[in-house]
Amino acid sequence: MTIDPLTLLQAYSIGVFPMSDDRDADEVYWVEPRDRAILPLDGFHLSTSLSRTLRRDRFRVTANRAFGRIVALCATAAPDRPSTWINRQIESAYRHLHALGFAHSVELWEGDELVGGLYGVSLGRAFFGESMVSRRTDASKVALAWLVARLRFAGFTLLDCQFMTDHLRSLGAVEISQTAYLQLLGAAVDGVVLGAGTLSAGSGSVAELAFAPLAGDAAPGAALPPSFTESGPLSGHAIAQLLTHTS
Repeated sequence: MTIDPLTLLQAYSIGVFPMSDDRDADEVYWVEPRDRAILPLDGFHLSTSLSRTLRRDRFRVTANRAFGRIVALCATAAPDRPSTWINRQIESAYRHLHALGFAHSVELWEGDELVGGLYGVSLGRAFFGESMVSRRTDASKVALAWLVARLRFAGFTLLDCQFMTDHLRSLGAVEISQTAYLQLLGAAVDGVVLGAGTLSAGSGSVAELAFAPLAGDAAPGAALPPSFTESGPLSGHAIAQLLTHTS
């Protein structure tokens, strides 16, 4: 079974996403949770210890440098996750979305070793988090902090986390009804046109700004730390600074 990219994006636009029962499962089913976990972009909980980890630049952080490897790592069984919902059809579908400019990854490295990160789908001003992976203490927290900071900077309005976990709740995620979620989603994807002839994220999108390897220009009137408006690699200090900034 192949998941058509247009069908997949249309599903996201109405609050539905695919899952499977196991890495080796042949079938994919569509999920619409009754209650939805989101992480308000102005509500990320930056603990003192996580702030210290960010400011020390313990990990090297990149975006969209190893998308396929992140998805594969998320799909790999580990002691804390003996099974996975990412079967090979789903993995292939998100690789396709990445090639079209709709799926993105954040990668964490120790030297040349990939030790954590996350990936998800962007559509309009919504980002749908799909999976996180951590092979070092705090790696997934750092990846999520980086994601939230860059989504805020670029003007996203919705970070969908799908299902609530204790880990997400500790970082500021909240649970809302599907009705409330659809209202937020509708506003975030308002104006997005999906069609077989225009299936490309294009240039100049908020996702392009959020996942650029270098800092972009701030939106007019935006109050942002100087390091976000200068050309150059982002630092953990800049990420922590934006997460503690309130408009």
